[in-house]
Amino acid sequence: MEPRIQYAKTADGVSIAYSTLGEGGPLVWMPSFPWSHIQLEWQFPSFQRVTERVAQATHLVRYDARGTGSSDRHVSDFSLEAHTLDLEAVVNRLNLERFALLARANSASVGVAYAVRNPERVSRLVLFTPQVGGSDMYRGFPHSQAFRALRGVDFEILTETAARLILGWEAGEDARRFAAFMRECASQEASVATIRAVEAFDVAGLLMEVRTPALVIALSQPWWPPVEAARSIATRIPDARLVVVDWTAGVSRFEDTEAAERMAAAITEFLVEGEEAAAGTAAPTPSGLVTILFTDIEGSTGLTQRLGDAKAREVLREHERIVRECLRAHGGSEIKTMGDGFMASFGSAVKALECAIAIQRAFAERDASLPAHPEPVEGRAEPQPSAHASTGSRPGESPLATARADRDVGASPETIRVRIGLNAGEPIAEEDPEGRGDLFGTAVIRAARIAALAQGGEILAANVVRELAEGKGFMFGDRGEVALRGFDDPVRVFEVRWTP
Repeated sequence: MEPRIQYAKTADGVSIAYSTLGEGGPLVWMPSFPWSHIQLEWQFPSFQRVTERVAQATHLVRYDARGTGSSDRHVSDFSLEAHTLDLEAVVNRLNLERFALLARANSASVGVAYAVRNPERVSRLVLFTPQVGGSDMYRGFPHSQAFRALRGVDFEILTETAARLILGWEAGEDARRFAAFMRECASQEASVATIRAVEAFDVAGLLMEVRTPALVIALSQPWWPPVEAARSIATRIPDARLVVVDWTAGVSRFEDTEAAERMAAAITEFLVEGEEAAAGTAAPTPSGLVTILFTDIEGSTGLTQRLGDAKAREVLREHERIVRECLRAHGGSEIKTMGDGFMASFGSAVKALECAIAIQRAFAERDASLPAHPEPVEGRAEPQPSAHASTGSRPGESPLATARADRDVGASPETIRVRIGLNAGEPIAEEDPEGRGDLFGTAVIRAARIAALAQGGEILAANVVRELAEGKGFMFGDRGEVALRGFDDPVRVFEVRWTP
């Protein structure tokens, strides 16, 4: 079934052609640059086969990159950020909040960068014959040097060379067909501009930061890039797996439907496994007591004002990474994220308290490693001697809060202060319209209200949490009974001491 072309508009005004197929979980299949044409690719039986097989298990979304295929060809910006705008335009047009991402060839750079920046949106990452190393991707492959020398000289020779570089130098008729296809994908000017831009992409340093489950697929020789390049990428992504798909001997690359079946099977098996894992780790239906944990960044609006949108988003991604690592390490279930905070649940109050302490210690270590800012943090007054100097506290503040306020003077503008609140109870479990688990009820609301009472760097817990963890070695400071908005009866709150 040939694709029905639709269009999405990028933030910089470029029209991006896309198509959809299938009704399963969303999978966005990114193009390679600049050889992309979602209509003409259907002339190749092996590609048609792998596409249809994958679409049987997914809601498959494919699109043409800017300057190629059926997308807007009157463009001049082919940077990594520009290609990211193409991806964002399509997923936003389709209202995809969370999706699997498949990046092939040189679009792997964009796929890796997007997954690192948006771990909450990318459920699984598939890298198909990936290239992530900028100009280094040619190093060690002597034939590719000839390709680089031909850029801008003769478009027909350039595409013929590229086709043989990708398929193998003995490809013959397959290479000629592929070269003709390349010339239909983009103009010579756009092709050369894209290739030059892509050579500047280098996300090799981001591979270790990928936290999304990842699959790397390589094709056996003589396909380029070689298996060794894919294996090198897989070893640098935490817990990534590598699958090598062999060609069928004596069969044309574009007619090899058996190899297409093997590719599709590797992809769908990985994605279905992810759906089963997600179902297994969804918010539990509580049959008893559950401990609810809320986190929130103190002064997140001011953080954005100090750093600007782009830099603040980088800092927030680091916050998300740290919290998620602590949740995984202590058996917490992430219920949802609210931009600058998380809601999570635990079957054990002890595990919830251990996780809260681990989060605060992780941010304290991170902040301590930042270079000090020469001026007081915006909105903070210089500490002045007062009548409370003998006790080290200010009216209404704990000694820990006072010390933290003084420490903020001279802090880095990238400092993250997280407040945490905990409560325990028997919440109501429901699924949202997309099938994701959520928790509701008094226990959840109280936990959120308690988190709002905390200052940056503090952990506050309801008395029920303290009682559940009694005798387990935690240190608590009594903050007394407090009135929570929306509740008639006050709640006794305790500060959890986490500093040495």
